[in-house]
Amino acid sequence: MRILVLGGTAFLSAEIARQAVATGHRVTCLARGSAAEPPQGAAWLKADRSAGGQAYAGATGDWDAVIEVARDPVPASEALRVLAHRAAHWTFVSSCSVYADASIPGAGEDAALLPALDPGTPSTPENYGESKVAIEEATLQAVGGKAHLCRAGLIGGPGDGSDRYGYWPARFARDTRPVLAPTIDDAPTQVIDVRDLAAWILLAAERGITGAMNALGDQVRFGNYLDAAGRAAGHSGAVVPAAETWLAEQGVGYWAGQDSLPLWLPPAHEGFMARSNQAAVDAGLRLRPWQETLADALADERQRGLDRARKAGLSQETEGRLLAALQETA
Repeated sequence: MRILVLGGTAFLSAEIARQAVATGHRVTCLARGSAAEPPQGAAWLKADRSAGGQAYAGATGDWDAVIEVARDPVPASEALRVLAHRAAHWTFVSSCSVYADASIPGAGEDAALLPALDPGTPSTPENYGESKVAIEEATLQAVGGKAHLCRAGLIGGPGDGSDRYGYWPARFARDTRPVLAPTIDDAPTQVIDVRDLAAWILLAAERGITGAMNALGDQVRFGNYLDAAGRAAGHSGAVVPAAETWLAEQGVGYWAGQDSLPLWLPPAHEGFMARSNQAAVDAGLRLRPWQETLADALADERQRGLDRARKAGLSQETEGRLLAALQETA
């Protein structure tokens, strides 16, 4: 297949390009390459998508598959305008953040969506879900039945630049001091390995699979994940539980960002990491054991440096301060 990856230099898009090259496809990556270059074996169409339609001038001819990972509707719509009529299959990597209600466990693809981002409204992290809905709508309008709307969940595994899934094994591996954790042992986590997601996207393109499907890992109880992370890291210290209300009062962030506790979700998000992945599994999505993803994420964290500055998780200073404050209240 002749495949155009709109991206191909970072995390998921790079993994898609790597696997596509390894499978024998002819792969072109359209990317700026400001942080990294596409994987070896892929052709590099160096372009800045902020330039509009002229960015795609080198993407000539017909494509068996185009794979889009954008989060901003402006470049996504421009790519569709220029390329849609020349693509036999179009994958848009969307997100389960498109769903309007995150409180219902087990919800599938027929759940209600957020309203699409209004045209002319800048795309920001705060309207991420609405931005993805807008791109979904533009994709369906442009390519119709040729579209695979791949609604991904939290992506983990080697190379994760968000620093979320790897926070816990890295924290356990960093030192033997007590680890602060929220009291959410029975809450579900739902993470898909980047390698499994990339393989699914390519399989769907090869087989012409279309429609909206949740690309999610299986649900894993947070307490089981935390225990496994500690064992994998060889942590011999204590795990200190803290009530969710107390953590919120102390200003600890949910889910992501600096001084947050990754995988801890705010109220009314009981279904955010408990959605159905059955449609994709039935269509061919294959998931490796979550313990393998955890082990490989830990190895990646060790290689990148356990003491590095992180985009998500508690800093050593904040965790120490919180543990001291928690001890005072005991």
